[in-house]
Amino acid sequence: MNKQILQRHRSRLSRQIMLRYVLSLIGFFIGLFFFIAISWSLCSRRTWYYDDPLYRILSFIKDYLLFFAGCIVLLGWALITRYYISLPLRYLDEVINASGQLITSCEESVKLSPVLSDVEGQLNQFRLQGLQAQALAKEAEQRKNDLIVYLAHDLKTPLTSVIGYLSLLQDEPQISPQLRARYTGIALEKALRLEELINEFFDITRFNLTTLTLEPEQINLSRMLEQITYEFLPVLSEKGLSWELDIRPQVQLLCDPDKLQRVFDNLIRNAVNYSYPDTVVSLTMEPVPAEAAKTALAAEAGDAGKGSVSAASTWVRVCISNHGRTIPPEKLDRIFEQFFRLDSSRSSSTGGAGLGLAISKEITELHGGRIQAQSSNEQITFILWLPQS
Repeated sequence: MNKQILQRHRSRLSRQIMLRYVLSLIGFFIGLFFFIAISWSLCSRRTWYYDDPLYRILSFIKDYLLFFAGCIVLLGWALITRYYISLPLRYLDEVINASGQLITSCEESVKLSPVLSDVEGQLNQFRLQGLQAQALAKEAEQRKNDLIVYLAHDLKTPLTSVIGYLSLLQDEPQISPQLRARYTGIALEKALRLEELINEFFDITRFNLTTLTLEPEQINLSRMLEQITYEFLPVLSEKGLSWELDIRPQVQLLCDPDKLQRVFDNLIRNAVNYSYPDTVVSLTMEPVPAEAAKTALAAEAGDAGKGSVSAASTWVRVCISNHGRTIPPEKLDRIFEQFFRLDSSRSSSTGGAGLGLAISKEITELHGGRIQAQSSNEQITFILWLPQS
């Protein structure tokens, strides 16, 4: 869009310079004509004498009038043309200097000639966007650094527990089988937590150093969701949660199954982590006509996942909903940002790298889809839109 605006302004500026050039030439020729006419009229009214030096000069000019007039015309045309050829170059120098100013320092606003007011506005808009991008980058970097510090600190706690309980088992060979089983179970639990934290470090590295690419294939989405929800039954049962499923059968989708499975895994884990105990987690999946999908997406035009919408004739909508603490609007707007965590505390149940939803958003948009988040009345809902055909 900005490129189109600059192209339109460039065309308008070119037309303005060409119009001014033509008008300057016309004005020069008209002025030269009137100058010759007025000079001729004034000279014809005066009585001249042959021995007058001025008379001899004027007579010489009169005899070679076409030559002198042609020289004046050529000189005037050359000067005017040189001026209007150098004019765009001066404008270009202004824009180049302003661009250099944007690179070296974005603190001061760009000032250009009045004729370049549109370009000045665009450059200042780029300047503001650059400042915002720098602020967001610094904020994301700070969140990542804080997260790494938290993770490094959290690594010590389960590691200390594992070492402590294994040392007890080694130092007390006569310990009872019941106590030995308890210590072993605690050590295993802490070791698993340690593995989760290490995996989070790997997630941070992979997300920052790699670019996600898709390997699409035709799959049965209904079967995939049924399998994923079945595999999560033990995880749900730990918190007393249960499934409420409404999956339309035999829905086919062209996608990257591994990456899309990661999206569903992230969303379901998020629902489990932030659900009240002994509640229901709902998952629905159904095809949606294009018009209904576009209407729903237009209603959420201000959400975090807005972008270009695929021109698919049919969409698939997957909704994952759980009962939990309502997410404030200011946090809901940032929920798909890298390293953003709803829970600022580092609890073992919900502590994460803050990458799951950001990765889910990127994978969804690579498929040409959208992901939305809604929260009200102690209910959290993630809506996944995927183009089917």
